[in-house]
Amino acid sequence: MVRYGLVIDLDRCIGCQTCVIACKLENNVSLGNFWNRVLTVGGVMIDTSRGEYPNTSIFYLPITCQHCDNAPCVKACPVSGTYKRQEDGTVQLRVERCIGCRYCMAACPYGVRVFNWGEPKHIPEHPVGYQGEVKDEGWIIYTPQRPRGVVEKCTMCIHRITAGEEPFCVAMCPARARFFGDLDDPNSKVSRLIKERGGVRLLEELGTQPKTYYLPPKRGNQAFANLNEIVAENAKSTLTNIIATSKDTTLQAIAAATLRRVLDNV
Repeated sequence: MVRYGLVIDLDRCIGCQTCVIACKLENNVSLGNFWNRVLTVGGVMIDTSRGEYPNTSIFYLPITCQHCDNAPCVKACPVSGTYKRQEDGTVQLRVERCIGCRYCMAACPYGVRVFNWGEPKHIPEHPVGYQGEVKDEGWIIYTPQRPRGVVEKCTMCIHRITAGEEPFCVAMCPARARFFGDLDDPNSKVSRLIKERGGVRLLEELGTQPKTYYLPPKRGNQAFANLNEIVAENAKSTLTNIIATSKDTTLQAIAAATLRRVLDNV
């Protein structure tokens, strides 16, 4: 068995958003939804730095599903729709089991899950890269037809990795900032990078055991110290929206508890 993960080199990421576009094109992700995002770690607006010249700092933080080994979303799902695959350690969603309760969204401390409110369709400007479905033990875990009323997220391009390819965001990154491989193989590229550069995981204090590692900037960067604060703000927008708009008191309670845990650890 393997345990797939990602390594992202923050020194190499240039904030070009190619990974974001590649993800949407490959997976036919609905307009307004993002499985992959790139945040600016620096000033208060995108592409702005913090500090005053000459003491300024900025870098970009790609964020997507962390495919946690101890995933809160798996525990929160009441119908076993979200689960961790034993074959590769990725966190996947059984599309046909999802009842749209959004408990998994409320339990995720990273704010990387989205809900599909729209009808399934191919968006004309999104040339879908993969036309078929992927099933696991009889359940659909990947379909390019974006079904309505279910939660969605990064699948780590399950349709590609099961065919021996790397995720599309990794393949398309022009700066070669993203790496994919087996975290349990000490000779894999990802394992060697983590050993050499000391990979950092987001909100590791929560015990989620994420499988995405970030290589810290080699040069001094004062913004890097606030990494978890940036992630917390990203999650906060999702969680506060759930609390404010949902009529499901259980959903609200899960979101509120997750928000407290996130804010208490930044």
